[in-house]
Amino acid sequence: MGSEEGERRPLGDGLSQDESYGLYTGDGSVDIKGRPVLKSNTGNWRACPFILGTECCERLAYYGIATNLVTYLIDKLHEGNVSAATNVTTWQGTCYLTPLIGAILADAYWGRYWTIAAFSTIYFIGMCTLTLSATVPALKPAECVDSVCPSATAAQYAVFFLGLYLIALGTGGIKPCVSPFGANQFDDTDPRERVKKGSFFNWFYFSVNIGALVSSTLIVWIQENIGWGLGFGIPALFMGVAIASFFSGTPLYRFQKPGGSPITRMCQVLVASFHKWKVEVPEDSSLLYETQETNSAIGGSRKIEHSNELKCLDKAAVVADAEIKSGDFSNGWRLCTVTQVEELKILIRMFPIWATGIVFSAVYAQMSTLFVEQGEMMDTTIGSFTIPAASLSTFDVISVIFWVPVYDQFIVPIVRKFTGKERGFSELQRMGIGLFISVLSMSAAAIVEIKRLQIAREFGLVDEDVAVPLSILWQAPQYFLMGAAEIFTFIGQLEFFYDQSPDAMRSLCSALSLLTTSLGSYLSSLILTIVTYVTTEGGQVGWIPDNLNEGHLDYFFWLLAGLSVLNLLVYVVCASRYKQKKAS
Repeated sequence: MGSEEGERRPLGDGLSQDESYGLYTGDGSVDIKGRPVLKSNTGNWRACPFILGTECCERLAYYGIATNLVTYLIDKLHEGNVSAATNVTTWQGTCYLTPLIGAILADAYWGRYWTIAAFSTIYFIGMCTLTLSATVPALKPAECVDSVCPSATAAQYAVFFLGLYLIALGTGGIKPCVSPFGANQFDDTDPRERVKKGSFFNWFYFSVNIGALVSSTLIVWIQENIGWGLGFGIPALFMGVAIASFFSGTPLYRFQKPGGSPITRMCQVLVASFHKWKVEVPEDSSLLYETQETNSAIGGSRKIEHSNELKCLDKAAVVADAEIKSGDFSNGWRLCTVTQVEELKILIRMFPIWATGIVFSAVYAQMSTLFVEQGEMMDTTIGSFTIPAASLSTFDVISVIFWVPVYDQFIVPIVRKFTGKERGFSELQRMGIGLFISVLSMSAAAIVEIKRLQIAREFGLVDEDVAVPLSILWQAPQYFLMGAAEIFTFIGQLEFFYDQSPDAMRSLCSALSLLTTSLGSYLSSLILTIVTYVTTEGGQVGWIPDNLNEGHLDYFFWLLAGLSVLNLLVYVVCASRYKQKKAS
């Protein structure tokens, strides 16, 4: 009787624990002052419009720069095709590398909310600097006179790339935190809210592409027809709107407390397991060290059940005789909890799945580089209207905007009936489908290029650096297929790295997901550099010369398609062997 009365003691509002079950979140979330939060007043879809609005405006700002950046580098900074493509992919790679910085700060010290706030300010400063570089006469590169195009000065390069890389740093605190922060608005311990979380990731990506749609149409048109100063200034303004939108939702947000440095915890497991490398791991996993409390010793984290893989790391959780005698279990460099060991195991298990995303990201990077350069060598007029080549990425965005509601409202309910999974496909199945579609996209791009080169030969334009009479709309299928691939692969990655990551490492795992995009951009630059070096030996023009009519861009696209097929085969093997996380 005593224990029952203890379980039912009145709470502050006069309700027993049993009666009040479900009023408060069960995942440890708090308000901005660190107090427990009521479900009825916070989080869920009521908080999401502010987060989705922030992401939409921030992505509009980002794509307002990224979509047409290769054109600016060629037309205004007078760079060659390969140099411009390399600079773009390197910058994009950096934008997806800096999230590691923001993720560690968010998970360990600041929390996601304050990390987003701080890095948004840096982002906005970068946008303003870039706008000035395209507006102030002394900072703008000189225009071409006839066929003479003077190079930009060192100061002009410095200001432009300073703004560009401040943006790259700013994205580091936003990208890894916004989607987990949005997902944190849904209580993992509530089955009804957990189902809604799956839809959140779809609509999060939908918001991303609404911003991208405005950039690839209106912003690109302004840049090409009115001026680059205004074309960069409008995205800067929307970045300011993104910051205002984010802060507006503060009273409704649910916050997760930072759990301390994930890097330190992983190092502790490695050091402790190495220190005890001679110790035998008991057959009974219940003998391994774990706290007796309901939650784990890691702030903001549930306990993770023991798994049988990588048993060498379990040595870190074996209680040694010396620790039993002293009764001191506080030295994290000598003794770790099962949950702490499982955190590292999870990251190691996710690594092969993570690695297969790099080739997909290299393929995706072509949309802002070689797809644009291919489009500029085609007929960009429709009637009396001229379409900027970079605006063809609109078809990718339209594809995403089309597929998100179709997937969420139609495909998932239908597939759910066959698979029994609440989200239809598993995250791994979803990513695999996207990898397959990316092969089709590269194949479509190669076929269009074969046709374009054929027309160039028929009209005697091989030696002339001019567009061929083939409508740019023939590029639409490759963009549309890439959009479909995004819906499956990128959203699948968002879900996978959120659901499978340890609770206190979700920003870090989000950053690792984004890192595939970074490494994919770097891989694209590396492949481009190697292909250019190999194919230009002996004075050959190479596959990708400044005059694409002389080259063989189709060979490059076939090369990426072949790499994607090999990548898909590796992915299928890795996904079939993956073991799911089991949290308490």
